[in-house]
Amino acid sequence: MIRAGSAERPAICGRGQDSVENQAKMQVKLIDYAQQPLEKLYAAFRTCYSSDTPIEVWDKIKSEKITHEKIREFITERLKTGHASPLEQIVFWFGIANVSRSLSHQFVRHRIGISFEQQSQRYVKFKQDKLAFVLPDSWSRAGLESEFSELLSKTSELYAKALKAGIPAEDARFVLPNAAPTNFHVMVNFAEMLHICDLRLCVRAQWEIRRMVAMMRAEIKHVLPEIAVFLQPKCGENRMGYCDESLDEWQKCPLGKVRPHKSSLFDLYERYGTRKAQALGEAEYRAVEEKEQL
Repeated sequence: MIRAGSAERPAICGRGQDSVENQAKMQVKLIDYAQQPLEKLYAAFRTCYSSDTPIEVWDKIKSEKITHEKIREFITERLKTGHASPLEQIVFWFGIANVSRSLSHQFVRHRIGISFEQQSQRYVKFKQDKLAFVLPDSWSRAGLESEFSELLSKTSELYAKALKAGIPAEDARFVLPNAAPTNFHVMVNFAEMLHICDLRLCVRAQWEIRRMVAMMRAEIKHVLPEIAVFLQPKCGENRMGYCDESLDEWQKCPLGKVRPHKSSLFDLYERYGTRKAQALGEAEYRAVEEKEQL
């Protein structure tokens, strides 16, 4: 994963500038989170596993008959299981600024347990000297930064010219590229945050969204380290535990040195399992149905 201080931080390219002065760094800030999150998690889990009513559980929490240490220990053990629905009751609000439209098209594909408000290119008219662009480091390494800057400078000029000519912002925006920055106000629950980290902290994820999610994780870790340890790429020991990408990708991944590939688990099963693994067929489904009297 890319950390906040990574060298892969994109430059933001302003009008007519080869080396950038008009910098606009990616910003990620945890605006707020559900109050008493650990207590809420405990009460949600306990409602499922206790004869006490939720009201009685909360009475014990507030009277401190259940200690904070016991709450933490209980939650840590529950988070090791696959019981995920209580995690939806813990919610975070983030402010995210100066990420590219390329990133935003990926981010909004997360649709369950998350809500977005995004800066509009229809209602916001960008001033030419304020219109910045995300410049990936790969362009600089390839020696094409000046060409990138020149093209986007022309884009800025054309956008400003279109607005001046009376073209509405909703039509002028058609010239803006994926490099155009945007802002988000995001509400996301902990269950979906786990899923986002599963996918977007993976080394195969695109670098910009990987960096953004790493910064979101760092913000949560600052206030809730007890649950932030579960925010990992899917191969992490607190998540799926192994890599399910192709063997070639796993071999190229730096995490492959410390996390196993799924093929090695199947090899162990084939070698030491009591039976050989085989594809599921109708006979297996019927056996289950008969056993369960379905």
